[in-house]
Amino acid sequence: MGETDPARGDLTQGRAEQQARSIRAALLGRGIDKSTRELVSRALELSMSTRVSSLSDDHHPAYLHPGRAVLILLHDVDDLPASALPAAALHESMDTALSPGSGQVDDLLGVAVGDTVRSLPLPGAEGLEERLVLLPRDGAVAVLAERLDHLRHLHMRPDTRKEWSAMHAEVERAWLPFAQRTDGRLAQRFTHWTRTFRKRLP
Repeated sequence: MGETDPARGDLTQGRAEQQARSIRAALLGRGIDKSTRELVSRALELSMSTRVSSLSDDHHPAYLHPGRAVLILLHDVDDLPASALPAAALHESMDTALSPGSGQVDDLLGVAVGDTVRSLPLPGAEGLEERLVLLPRDGAVAVLAERLDHLRHLHMRPDTRKEWSAMHAEVERAWLPFAQRTDGRLAQRFTHWTRTFRKRLP
């Protein structure tokens, strides 16, 4: 396979390879330092490993989700803590069976990264609004970017249709107000999704 490129790693399969090139360019364009680029690369490799082994279709909405969450941060968040990037790549709020094991994260990326990922609440969590508000900025933008990417691809998940109304209501109650307190561009994205997805509800 050759030398591993930071921010590309082993993502050398079809669409994942194209995405890895985009991530590499975005990381360099944002001036992200080499050590963080390498950390992001390892986080994406770990997140993708479960997808490569579990999903036969690389067009499944979940397949490129970790990289898309990272790209949302790189493209949309101006005041971006670098520590948010690996957390966004590793957090999984919808397809939890695809989440890397907590021990794997600690072993391969360090306990600090693992602690950040473990601090991110899942949709439907008890006390969700309070838990979101208590997040530091890196966790806040990471959890918002990860959730936003799933929401933006929800229309491609007919298997979840019965949950759409509840998901939309939770966004209006918790995620959108939190985005509005956290980051202007992410707030715009959540506002747009909330408005447009409402038309798909029964």
